[in-house]
Amino acid sequence: MTIVAAADGSALGNPGPAGWAWYVDENCWQAGGWPHGTNNQGELMAVLDLFRSTAHLPNEPLRILCDSQYVINCITKWMPGWKRKGWRKADGKPVLNVDLLKDIDAAIVGRSYTFEWVKGHAGHDLNEAADDKARAAATAYQAKRQPPRGPGFPGAVDGGTAASPAGQLSSSPVHQAAPQQSVQLDHEQPDLFSALADEDAAPFARTPADAVVALERELLDPSVRADSTRVATLLHPDFEEIGASGRLWTRDAVLDELVGEAFAEPAMDILNVAMLDGTTALLTYRSTDQRGSSLRSSLWRHADGQWRLRFHQGTPEA
Repeated sequence: MTIVAAADGSALGNPGPAGWAWYVDENCWQAGGWPHGTNNQGELMAVLDLFRSTAHLPNEPLRILCDSQYVINCITKWMPGWKRKGWRKADGKPVLNVDLLKDIDAAIVGRSYTFEWVKGHAGHDLNEAADDKARAAATAYQAKRQPPRGPGFPGAVDGGTAASPAGQLSSSPVHQAAPQQSVQLDHEQPDLFSALADEDAAPFARTPADAVVALERELLDPSVRADSTRVATLLHPDFEEIGASGRLWTRDAVLDELVGEAFAEPAMDILNVAMLDGTTALLTYRSTDQRGSSLRSSLWRHADGQWRLRFHQGTPEA
């Protein structure tokens, strides 16, 4: 019999207190998290724990419902090539979240599984339940209390296992340590998403300018752009963009356009970051790719503990 489960992750502030969960029904689900992590880490950990929690049923196919195209593409498309290159991307840069990906790569050996993309926050019962459990775990870590763990999968050894920083296994998903290598950004980016040694430290220890630059770089990363959930988190609800053609893009139109997009990460040359007030930053930069260079401006707004892109405009350079 095929096991059908939704897997989801949540990070308050992204990065910040993070949670993950997989969900079959109210009698079969599991959740956990870390004091500090990212949404993508939570998504990956949910999938990893689902495989581990069903390892005692190796002949049962898994059908995994996931709203993260980043996670689906990592596991079904990109991992074989990354492995051949020593877990490096085509440009030679190290793969993000590599510890979790290596653990998933080991966990899926011999398993029959399929992934199905579902749109997040669209009323899908299993996806909504997994999202609720993951967010509850993140909220618990924010409040410095233990998250609800869930009943786990019937018959699972120790209720599944969790990733430790050293890549070893821990029998308690509730007491996981945050991944270390997996939170590193590309070398030229500010180390905004590094795990904090002191969990009481502020999620954004960098300056607002550093935070805005790092988030803009993230939006230019093809693996991030393939994850509609993460992009939706970075874009302000009232986001607008004026494209090079003069077209006005809304947030929903941009999210729809990114599905299936073929995108090469451009080089980014920062021109200026101006703090217009305590909650608004204007970033100007030059992007360069195979099509040429463009001058770009992005208006970032800070609210509810995170920066979100409110407006963007790009103009090709002559």
